[in-house]
Amino acid sequence: MPENPPKPILRKLPQGYTRFLMPLVLSIFMSAIVSAVATATSVGLGPDFVISWPNAWGASWIVAFPSLLLLLPVVRRIVAWMVVQP
Repeated sequence: MPENPPKPILRKLPQGYTRFLMPLVLSIFMSAIVSAVATATSVGLGPDFVISWPNAWGASWIVAFPSLLLLLPVVRRIVAWMVVQP
């Protein structure tokens, strides 16, 4: 019976990185979605979209990531004020 080769181990980052990774990933997805909608609304879904969207996404992400870093703690406090805490 042939032996299975060992699976590569993907090392996870320490939990302290969560405060930076959460806004990073969220900003990537949200800026991509919002810039895609805005670009499609302004130029349509043709060849101009393919040319325009990456620039719009990049500009959006540059604003979105630092904004989330600054605003996420404020949003957490607002939500904690609005929701019954355990």
